[in-house]
Amino acid sequence: MVVGVTVMSVDVTPRPEHPGTPPKRARRLAVLGDSTAVGLGDPLPRRAGWRGVGPLVAAALGVEERGYFNPSFAGARMRCVLTEQVPAAVAHRPDVALVVAGMNDTLRPDFDAARIAADLTEVIRRLRETGTTVLPVRFHDHSKVFRLPSSLKRALSARVAELNAAIDDVVVREGVPCLDLDRLPGAYDLASWSVDRLHPSELGHRMLAEGFTGLLAEAGFAVPAPVSLACSGGVEPSTTGHVGWLVLKGVPWLWRRGREFLPYAAAIMWNSFRAR
Repeated sequence: MVVGVTVMSVDVTPRPEHPGTPPKRARRLAVLGDSTAVGLGDPLPRRAGWRGVGPLVAAALGVEERGYFNPSFAGARMRCVLTEQVPAAVAHRPDVALVVAGMNDTLRPDFDAARIAADLTEVIRRLRETGTTVLPVRFHDHSKVFRLPSSLKRALSARVAELNAAIDDVVVREGVPCLDLDRLPGAYDLASWSVDRLHPSELGHRMLAEGFTGLLAEAGFAVPAPVSLACSGGVEPSTTGHVGWLVLKGVPWLWRRGREFLPYAAAIMWNSFRAR
């Protein structure tokens, strides 16, 4: 049971594009993106892998197992989604595609918001050619969740703001729904995050799924089994598991990304000093 988390129920009453028409039924769902799309942070019992936002959305929409497709992988950047995941997703011909990517780009030395925007535009257009409704995300300020020195915090916040501005431009231009993670109720509560503060907890994944299905209902899709925010079916990670992940995965990852991100953070510090 989670205590002290502020959440808001999402109205999943379908709103067809043309009043009087029945809601659309999504029979095929694709989830593209990075480790959050994979489901990290929401482990299944008996080491059966990860669940996460994808299966939760599929269950809410009534998508059967054969209709669910998830080619996402940890570390994926927006270019990876375009070149490695979209071709397989197009072959699946989904009715709905969720795209959760971009945060990994913010931590790399070759970050280029314009290129990310171009890649996201192509992702949306290629999927839409098959009649797919595409839902990307714009990101929260991760520096509010992940504890960082002030200089790194400013640098990361600036990168995320630049990424979101690029995503906003694409969303407006292409006219697609977009889930704003910054505006999800409870998005910055620690209970919404796993121990690494990089991936959503089970509750966080449920919040993402509720947000996505709310947008799909507004787009006229039927949501026969609305997402519950009551955690169940997953596994609460143990303290041993937390420590093991941090030692084997978390710290090495932070070391690699920190070295790549440090030159940009140093530039932010220098510019701030010069502006005084």
